[in-house]
Amino acid sequence: METIETGTEELRVSLERRVATITLNRPAKRNALSDRLTPALRQVLLDLEARDDVGCVVITGAGTAFCAGGDISDMRDDATSSTHGPVADHDARVRELIHRQETLTLRLHDLAKPTLAVLPGVAAGAGLCLALACDLRIACESAFITTAYRNVAFSGDYGGSWLLSRLVGPAVTKELYFTGRRVAADEARQLGIFNSVVPDDELAAATQALAQTLADGPGLALRYMKENINAAFDSSLRDSLALEADRLLRCADTADHREAVTAFMEKRPPVFNR
Repeated sequence: METIETGTEELRVSLERRVATITLNRPAKRNALSDRLTPALRQVLLDLEARDDVGCVVITGAGTAFCAGGDISDMRDDATSSTHGPVADHDARVRELIHRQETLTLRLHDLAKPTLAVLPGVAAGAGLCLALACDLRIACESAFITTAYRNVAFSGDYGGSWLLSRLVGPAVTKELYFTGRRVAADEARQLGIFNSVVPDDELAAATQALAQTLADGPGLALRYMKENINAAFDSSLRDSLALEADRLLRCADTADHREAVTAFMEKRPPVFNR
């Protein structure tokens, strides 16, 4: 196993058998985002995307939480600072927040590798957005989610309204935003937010199995699948057909495709290019 340096103990990254695991490491704060953790996370996403030896990116949290969102103590400090509120340059603050969002949840959503959020506990606010920006989500039975924004009188950020509404529709999204209620793991599975829910003591094994399946897959084909599906939400069927045609024919010219066909004929599992 390779340990990847992040510059802070608040974010730990390891790489084993093409699976990169990012661990938010502030368990005493339920892995709330901080001024050290979040910039490191932005950078490590760029670094992992560029590595050919990474086939899947897993994001999880240390202890019994995934991520509780923004640190409330930081919000309190901001509320009393001279740079928070109408005195500050609103347009500049908007541009800064857009940049922070685009370099975190947008980057994660568009990452050219399969991504898997693993929830050992709560995902709230911006922490929920991190999970929603991943391609797949697996949770233990004791986990739950909450939009949480109403609890701090915020309207929401980091793309949660866009990401969640595409999973559950606008009506359920509005309910979860307006009420801020807790959604238990089983309900989140029924709503289509979680792909699977497993007993708490089986989360590590289930994560390893799924992440390895993703990491061992045909990398280019999985990347194109992700691009096709992401683009489909904002495209016509005609445009989707054109994108699929281009991507499929590119895949047809790869060694992975030839290996898959050969393996099928030889009745053995394929071994894709590494």
